[in-house]
Amino acid sequence: MSGSSSVTTIKKVVQQLQLEAGLNRVKVSQAAADWKQFCLQNVQHDPLLTGVSSSTNPFRPQEVCSFL
Repeated sequence: MSGSSSVTTIKKVVQQLQLEAGLNRVKVSQAAADWKQFCLQNVQHDPLLTGVSSSTNPFRPQEVCSFL
């Protein structure tokens, strides 16, 4: 690496570190509590828990044509 390219690289690294240092962090325990609350509030809209009605299920078995 030449001198000017290494200086440019180091400046980019320092700029990225300054950006990351300025971010507000959330504790894992708080993030988990928020996620749990979100999941509990939206459980009625989760098709994995409530199932999908047969009329709106695009993967339901197709009916066989009876006149063939």
